[in-house]
Amino acid sequence: MTIPYPTTPSVPAFTEVAVPSGAPRPRLAFLGTGYLGATYAVCFAELGYDVLAVDVDAAKIAKLASGQVPFHEPGLDELLRSNLAAGRLRFTTSYEEAAEHADVHFICVGTPQRADGMGADLAYVEASVTALAPHLRRRALIVGKSTVPVGTAEWVEQLVARHADPQLGIEVAWSPEFLQEGFAVEDVLRPNRIVVGVKSEWANGMLYAAHKGVFDLAATEEREVPLVVTDFATAELVKVAANAFLATKISFINAMAEVCEVAGGDVTQLAKAIGYDPRIGNRFLQAGVGFGGGCLPKDIRAFQARAQELGAGEALRFLHEVDLINLRRRSRVVQLAAELLGRRPGPAGPDLSGTRIAVLGAAFKPNSDDVRDAPALAVAASLAKAGADVHVYDPQGMENARAAQPTLAYETSMNDAVAGAELVCVLTEWAEFRNANPAELADLVAGKRVIDGKNCLDAGLWARAGWDYRGMGRPAPAL
Repeated sequence: MTIPYPTTPSVPAFTEVAVPSGAPRPRLAFLGTGYLGATYAVCFAELGYDVLAVDVDAAKIAKLASGQVPFHEPGLDELLRSNLAAGRLRFTTSYEEAAEHADVHFICVGTPQRADGMGADLAYVEASVTALAPHLRRRALIVGKSTVPVGTAEWVEQLVARHADPQLGIEVAWSPEFLQEGFAVEDVLRPNRIVVGVKSEWANGMLYAAHKGVFDLAATEEREVPLVVTDFATAELVKVAANAFLATKISFINAMAEVCEVAGGDVTQLAKAIGYDPRIGNRFLQAGVGFGGGCLPKDIRAFQARAQELGAGEALRFLHEVDLINLRRRSRVVQLAAELLGRRPGPAGPDLSGTRIAVLGAAFKPNSDDVRDAPALAVAASLAKAGADVHVYDPQGMENARAAQPTLAYETSMNDAVAGAELVCVLTEWAEFRNANPAELADLVAGKRVIDGKNCLDAGLWARAGWDYRGMGRPAPAL
């Protein structure tokens, strides 16, 4: 019997498969309860699946089990609590319990940049597989969702072969995630595509059954969810290729900002003009302090490292320049700060001693508390290193920022951060900052100077309120 794909007739049919546990639909386990695993576990429980999430961090598991999400993601707290109450979602530190529970095990652990190079550290992937495999007692599917170098799925197959009973027929598949922080709940429940790398009809059928809740929701809302069924290598490459493309687009417009700064152009108007071209589009063409977070920076570096290992390093050499452009935009803020404050650069860079600077933003993007490789926090640290007295405020990222940069001063409100400041730097485009009243803030500061590191402010409005405004790749506004 075949189960047709519910919305797109061109997608091949799936063979119906028996669920190894005998449950009406596959029981799911998510290995790792960081941002990726916790979000997927909660959302798939919301779709009606019986979900168990596992992590070696007992404190994190206890927090999730009590109904508290250990990071900021809009809408996730409510879904966590409702699905705990409904009994569809549980948390554990026991891989043995996960092996007993699930038919499909999703690997959702971190793959950070290696300490000794640009490549991805797969230690957490290996640890999760080797902790699970010996406890498996029936057939199961292990599915990678973590972002990994191409070739990892084949390596995971080898790990499973060494650590699991070969008579069980354990299989491996890969299905990359495409979550956007701040929009992750929607991205899981209503994805813009699903990609699966499989080697057998059984694995394909199990993955279809594991995602049927997504397809059913789409059918009720009369939407399509494009599905790509492919091989391991392609599935692994999709995520890093997508991130490399986005990083390149962001760095391209920031390179244009560099040119505009010396030529007298306005990068915001340039971006608007080229964005009307349907071949280019207007998304990710906002010049500023560049990209950050836990994905794009480390993923483009790992992609370069893996291509080099495979003998295709020349093909991705451009990503090195993408990375350099991105990092240059952070140092540009320090240069602009020196210019606005009338400080001449010295041999070691500008001396900003004796100046109080407010930094608005710490998270790498709004609607997130993630400060990993965040441009805002990196700039704040650079300003402090140059001697400035830096006061930081972020609506959600304060706790993580304080842990990452404990020597900076942190304030509990935007007004407290800007009070007495000679310069204000807006480095994360939170709505609170975009919509701030420059006339009201003018009464709080010691000097009306502002750097718009995300080009998110109304330049004319700030200038008319008496502020000396500087954007990224924009000329000073005419009054």
